[in-house]
Amino acid sequence: MGVIAETENVRPRKLGVRHAQTFLLFLAVLLAYTMRVNISMAIVEMTDVTRDDHFDWSYSVQSTILSSFFWGYVILMLPAGELAKRFGGKILITISVSVNSLLSLLLPTGAYMGGWQFVCACRVLQGMTQSFVYPSMQHLISQWIPLEEKGRLSAAIYGGSQLGVALQFISSGFVASAWGWKAIFYTNGVLGALWTVAYLIFGSASPEQSKLISRDELKYIQTSLGRVGEQKKYPTPWMKIITCIPFWAAVVAHCGQNWGFFTLMTEMPTYMAKVLGVDIKQNGVYSSLPYLAVYLLIYPFGVVTDFVIKRKWISVTNTRKLFNFIGLWCPALALIGLSYAPEGNMLMAVAMLTVTVGINAGIFSGYMLTLIDLAPNFSSTLMAISNFVSNIISIIAPLVCGFIIQDETDPLEWRKVFFLASAIYFCTNLCFVLFTTSNQQSWNNPEENNPG
Repeated sequence: MGVIAETENVRPRKLGVRHAQTFLLFLAVLLAYTMRVNISMAIVEMTDVTRDDHFDWSYSVQSTILSSFFWGYVILMLPAGELAKRFGGKILITISVSVNSLLSLLLPTGAYMGGWQFVCACRVLQGMTQSFVYPSMQHLISQWIPLEEKGRLSAAIYGGSQLGVALQFISSGFVASAWGWKAIFYTNGVLGALWTVAYLIFGSASPEQSKLISRDELKYIQTSLGRVGEQKKYPTPWMKIITCIPFWAAVVAHCGQNWGFFTLMTEMPTYMAKVLGVDIKQNGVYSSLPYLAVYLLIYPFGVVTDFVIKRKWISVTNTRKLFNFIGLWCPALALIGLSYAPEGNMLMAVAMLTVTVGINAGIFSGYMLTLIDLAPNFSSTLMAISNFVSNIISIIAPLVCGFIIQDETDPLEWRKVFFLASAIYFCTNLCFVLFTTSNQQSWNNPEENNPG
């Protein structure tokens, strides 16, 4: 990637092109997640029997539609990492948002013409193209974000995922009430199309390829990231990755995060309805609170991360471990508290749920950045592998919950689910703390290992 510069690095005082790129990528993630979850809200209206034009879909068909996104999401996850490394993040994130926007615009009409099978096909295709999102983001962050600003700016980008979910939950009810459920998809599609146009004009795959960046800002980014000259593309060192223990420790943490997160996302509405007597899915505001909490905490965590690293209070490795500790072990304790929420006490249950999901924001300054620290040249591939493995866990977790819970109204059975998720949070983060590092791996720069 080049040699590390010896001169002192001076950060430009004004906002620069890297901040504009950060904002565009934040919007990309936000829009991707609104289109990921819009069906969850829209399907309630689509299957409302009081409507003359409702769809007579059984619960199993609805479940199939809701899960179909993840079928496509897993299929292209591994190739997405290689594609991002080979072609750059700009092309893939543009494809992802634009295709998702087009499918959102087509889905309402297609649902009447092709039924639930057409809807599933659209969702599978959306999942396939959204598998590009995180590998693309990792690659673009590794190209654009200086080390001194990586915590706050990457947090700002990834915060779009949680804000996107929250805004979709909040807005969908109002949009559907005013203009019907079709407007949910049309709104997402139009906004995604507008973003695509803006990004094609102002977006760039790297600072070196940007026509808008100043010479001072380019030098600042290159010096911070330790690269000068032409950017080279190296073949993926698969054996080095497969045998890298710190990388797999980060993957294990990712799996633990997904187990707890998807356990709550898929099972909490049933818990609220059957145990607490409240259906949280009926209220978009309640549903959005945990995701708003994550969004509000991601950026402060990122700022603190950068501050700690800049002051050199603790090493980069220990900073990542500290925030991963906050992101996984604190929710583990909150889950135990949630399992003992008094029957019918909606306020306490929602509060504990919000704390459990909200404090999870620490992981965005934890293992997520470790995957970049280890090998910036191959960060998209590392994220693709991690996302692939962890999303298999996302599919397994609800199945295990279904196996444990035989009586949905029994709080003791739900307590087993929460304790299991808490234990997985604890064990996976322990693995991360013991075995990971943020030291850049030697195989990140093949030429330095093989100078001849």
